[in-house]
Amino acid sequence: MEMNANYTSLVALGDSFTEGMSDALPDGSYRGWADLLAARLAANTPGFRYTNLAVRGKLIAQIVEEQVDVAVAMRADVVTLVGGLNDTLRPKCDMGRVRGYLEEAVERLAPSCEQLVLMRSPGRDGPVMQRFRPRMEELFDFIDTLAAKHGALVVDLYGTPALGDPRMWHADRLHLTDEGHRRVAEAVWQALGRAAEDDWRTPLAPGALPGWAARRGSDLRFAREHLAPWIGRRVTGRSSGDGRPAKRPELLPYDDPHTP
Repeated sequence: MEMNANYTSLVALGDSFTEGMSDALPDGSYRGWADLLAARLAANTPGFRYTNLAVRGKLIAQIVEEQVDVAVAMRADVVTLVGGLNDTLRPKCDMGRVRGYLEEAVERLAPSCEQLVLMRSPGRDGPVMQRFRPRMEELFDFIDTLAAKHGALVVDLYGTPALGDPRMWHADRLHLTDEGHRRVAEAVWQALGRAAEDDWRTPLAPGALPGWAARRGSDLRFAREHLAPWIGRRVTGRSSGDGRPAKRPELLPYDDPHTP
């Protein structure tokens, strides 16, 4: 369905998924689906404004406390909110508390914008996904309930085989590659009623499976370079987002900082 709304501004809230990890650019910064979506919305809308308040590692309580009031004050046309998944990946997670903060965020954001967009986030196939699947599905079911109550759009990425393909995920097994982020941007674009550029659900072409030695080597590098630091932060109560500012804190006319 093609919507006639002429959106003139976008505010993105969330954690590393919305910040854009791991869609890395040559200068070491991250782009990500929200930047890609903003670029497409801005292409035919002079003066289009965009801000990205996301910070990696943030839990839903932190998103509510640090980002929601800022977003509400901006009165944007489109607001995207993706949060709560970091909570579900913690060893101990109070899902009642997560639901409460998420509901508070939606209740405050929905009246402040023309269109609120929520997501059922993608997940990488594997044992980690299986371990945390019940919590994730509880979160996503609640997102559906909130969306129905407050007139929000839900972009359903969960369970899409193409986005579960390990080749769509960075070596850290937590963040999407550039192709994964491109597909998420396309999914949100279509959810907003824009004409499809392609089918973001299309599976990747079949490829040769790595052998046992290659898989074990990959597992060892993952444990050393990504899993061990992640566990270390959990044990010490630190976060990868500690001290980091919002990616793009002001609602300003869109410009691509990576274009000369």
